Amino acid sequence: MSDVQAPGAWRFGPVRVQALPHVPGRRGEPQARGVLAGWLGQDADALPLVRDDHGRPHLRAPFDDRDAGWSHSGERLLLALGRGVTLGVDLERLRPRPRALELAERFFAPAEAERLQALAPERREPAFLRLWCAKEALLKAHGRGLAFGLHRLEFGNTDDRDHAPLRLLACDPELGDPAHWQLREWIPQPGYLAALAWRPR
Repeated sequence: MSDVQAPGAWRFGPVRVQALPHVPGRRGEPQARGVLAGWLGQDADALPLVRDDHGRPHLRAPFDDRDAGWSHSGERLLLALGRGVTLGVDLERLRPRPRALELAERFFAPAEAERLQALAPERREPAFLRLWCAKEALLKAHGRGLAFGLHRLEFGNTDDRDHAPLRLLACDPELGDPAHWQLREWIPQPGYLAALAWRPR
């Protein structure tokens, strides 16, 4: 599922991704800022990283040709940096989700909920989590997060295998052309699932 370069480090196209230890309960931004500053050769306090009105982080000049995002879950933080793209990343710790189908029927696109309903129970939770992670990554890239609406984008498998890659089938016009979005899913370490979504600027 991934192009692994070194333990905890990946490159997907123009995007660099790093998994880091994280203390549960702490905000991810201070840690992300410090690592990003190191990657860009800056002091953390001087890094021109700001948030817009919706809370989405942005890098300002001289790094405004780059985009960064991060996500933390459990004891891990996932950080991504790319040039010439708009990106979003999500990290989810694997745990039982007995209400997966109920949540999908309430919040996902109807076709996604129908596909989950058709799966055997033991396949349903992993499939739900993959969809959730992919949606959250793309909505973080968009900048509005979950508040934009999980039902406003629809993912589907490229074929019938359980681990077949997901692709964006349809989305709200505000998200642009589905064909412009790239998605990568992978297991950054046992017990976690990650997704990275990006499109050219």
